[in-house]
This record gives sequence, structure tokens and C-alpha cells, in this order.
Amino acid sequence: MRNFPDPVVIPLKIMTGLAGLGIGLVIGSFLATLVLRWPQGRAVTGRSACDRCGVTLRWTNLVPVVSYLANRGTCTSCGVRIDRTHPLIELLCGAVGATALYASPDLAGASAALICWMLVALAALDLRYFWLPDRLTVAVALVGLCSGALGILPSLSDRLIGGTTGYVALASVAWSYARIRRREGLGRGDPKLFGAIGMWLGWQELPFVLFGASVLGLLAVAAMTLRGHAVVATTRLPFGTLLAVAAFAVWLVSR
Repeated sequence: MRNFPDPVVIPLKIMTGLAGLGIGLVIGSFLATLVLRWPQGRAVTGRSACDRCGVTLRWTNLVPVVSYLANRGTCTSCGVRIDRTHPLIELLCGAVGATALYASPDLAGASAALICWMLVALAALDLRYFWLPDRLTVAVALVGLCSGALGILPSLSDRLIGGTTGYVALASVAWSYARIRRREGLGRGDPKLFGAIGMWLGWQELPFVLFGASVLGLLAVAAMTLRGHAVVATTRLPFGTLLAVAAFAVWLVSR
């Protein structure tokens, strides 16, 4: 963006940010369906239908967020309440797309938006089911590598090192914890996701991502304690969700 004069940069950022918002809302609609149906083994493609009565939805019921609000969060056919996951993921993907393309209105911002939309889905799946599907994680890694191959910083070599060190570092922690404590401390998907994030951000940013995720974890534990929940050694936290949030924050700060 340094090649453009300041009077051009701000309008360009606004336009790309609005584009990211609109595209993110649409993609969020699909990802919300994926998050709700994939773990149940249900199809996530084809005509959209009510999860309860199965009636095919009209286009007027498929406008992201707007349809949910207009119908007061219920199906117009059977009246059952629609899962709030739909508008929440739509709004989150819209916000992520707008922020990424406003912060970086270029190919780097576009690739970051694509990666972060997948991270939203991974974060939601981990938060809801403690599940980080390999296919989504691999997709994050592949987009990260393709970005490096297109000349977007960090370099392709830094991304490859990041992917390797990220996976090995957390896999080693998980293996050591399991050997010492005789129980699983990290899910198998967490090291893979950390490696995929390394493929995107490069090895230099991984310590900051891990630190940010750890801080978020401590804050989550503190919040649970304040709300009266008993926190013990076996209490589970969706560490993949924390890694995804921290990765987006680190990327944003680096712009």
C-alpha cells in the first residue's frame, strides 16, 4: 500500500473492508451449517432446510443475520428456535473479513481472511465438540503455503520451518505430559493446528501465538472460577480455539 497516496488508501481500505464484510457474512452462513451438521455426519451441501422440520428454506430466509432477526430467531414453517450458532458465526466471519481486508487491502489480506474464516470454523468446532478436523487444518496449512509461494511475506522457507517446529513443539509437550501424568493433556489436533498456523505466520510469530493462547486460557480459567465453576486438573479447555484467536490477533498486530 506504500505506492498509493494517502487520499487513495483510506477509501480503498473502506471498500475492501466492506467487501470482506459481505463475503464473510455469506461464508459464515455456510460455515455455521458445517459446524452444526458435520459432527453429526449430516450433509453440509445441497438446498438449505430447517434442521427440525426439513422444509426447504426460501432465499428470504437465507440472508445472513437479517433473516434471523426478521424471523425473531425461529423457523417460519414450524416455529422452532434456530440455533444461535448461525448468526454468531455469520457475524464473526463478517467481522473477520472486514478487519483483515481493511488492515491489509491486498492479496495478503485476502489470504488472511480466507485462513481466518477456516479458523473460525475450527474454533467453533473445538469450542462445541473439542474436535479439530484434519481436513480443515490441512486446508489452513495449504493456503498458508500457497501464500508464501505467491511471494507474500513471510517467506516460504519461514512458513515451512514454522509448520514443522509448530507441530513438533506441541506434539512433544503432549507426548511428555502423557508420559509423566499418564493422561492426555493436549488433543491430537492441537499440534497439527499450531503447525498449520506456523505455515501461515512463519516460525517467528509462533512464540507470540502460544503466549497469547496461554494468556487467554488463564483468563478463561479465571472467568470459570469467578462464575463458581470448579476448576480441577482434568478440566478441559478448547486450546485450538485459543490458538485460533491468538493467531488472528498476532497477524493483525503485525500489519
